[in-house]
Amino acid sequence: MNDMTPPAADPLKFDPLDPGFIADPYPYYHRLREAAPVYKTPQGFWLITRYDDVALALRDRRFGKDFAGNMTRRYGENRLSEPAVASLSRTMLVLDPPDHTRLRGLVNQAFTARRVSDMRGRIRQLVDEQIDRVIDKGEMDVMRDLAHRLPVIVICDMLGIPEAHRGPFLAASNVNGRILEPVPMSREEMDQANTNTQMAAIYFRQLCDLRRREPGDDLTTALVRAEEAGDKLSPEELESNIGLLFGAGHETTTNLIGNGLLALHRNPDQWERLKADPSLIPNAVEELLRYDSSVQLSGRVTNAEVVLSGVTIPAQESVITLLGAANRDPAQYPDPDRLDVGRQQIRPLSFGGGIHHCLGAQLARLEAELVFTALIERLPNLTLPERDRPARRHSFTLRGLSRLPAVWH
Repeated sequence: MNDMTPPAADPLKFDPLDPGFIADPYPYYHRLREAAPVYKTPQGFWLITRYDDVALALRDRRFGKDFAGNMTRRYGENRLSEPAVASLSRTMLVLDPPDHTRLRGLVNQAFTARRVSDMRGRIRQLVDEQIDRVIDKGEMDVMRDLAHRLPVIVICDMLGIPEAHRGPFLAASNVNGRILEPVPMSREEMDQANTNTQMAAIYFRQLCDLRRREPGDDLTTALVRAEEAGDKLSPEELESNIGLLFGAGHETTTNLIGNGLLALHRNPDQWERLKADPSLIPNAVEELLRYDSSVQLSGRVTNAEVVLSGVTIPAQESVITLLGAANRDPAQYPDPDRLDVGRQQIRPLSFGGGIHHCLGAQLARLEAELVFTALIERLPNLTLPERDRPARRHSFTLRGLSRLPAVWH
């Protein structure tokens, strides 16, 4: 090699903060899956990319959460008391049984298939109301005016958040997936996450006080009653898990709608196919979940030695299951980089799996189905002028858009 020739870049280097990776991580996933489907990074954590391996890791009890251990390995013990970290550590998202079982059992009833189905009429009404707000303008920012507002209103309904309190939640999202990512947050990022966490805690504490005085038929009232029972929920767990339900209850749906609409307009033949046959929309939602997942990873820790794809992972190792990579595994889906709203046998891993399978998966599917149905019915000529250069959020875990202008005539 000539002394002036720069060394070749490592094709397997994992840099989830790189703007090019955030714009399109899928070429990297393909390289990694082919060269090292179970890959230990120089930082010490493992990346898993094959569908079968990811599905196993999500449901097998040899994989747990061990949130405190993971955060200690990433940041050191001094960060466990940071408000954002401490609050997250009390949520069902990162807990193992028996605490996970106890907390999840308190909210399961709100997300049953029957309850979600009963919300169909209300959600379609809300979709129409959001479109009514902008239809005469001939344009909107899909993210601000529809994809964000709709699921926020739905989760506010479920949590019993009064309409008079919803303005700040509707204006913008403070959900930040960086704390879940394998690359540590900067001091500035952690400070902002702490501020957001503390502000949210103040509001959710007030909401709990309100529902103690004025009970309703909502999740917050149910959780307040569990806390008052004294043996199911501590006050700190109450606030943290209501905050989790609020954030998780709208963020992934917001990104499913934005990513999905963008994918359909980047593949206009598939958008036209849906317009010609709207009965394909429920199946299309599954394909959109597979094609560009709102959540790109789920973290685990090995509770015991595990062998995946012939590679031995020792116990107490941090593992990142790359959901977006698994969803485009050619061993599972022929021609995986092609969007096909009629694709059969779709089982995306976008909502995770096992005991941590997303509580709101069916609700997110219903909201997306009703949004795409309404857009086809009411705005069939909608186009996305910036579809080739979309503005993305600077997040790897929560893959989404910061804005998505749309116009129609």
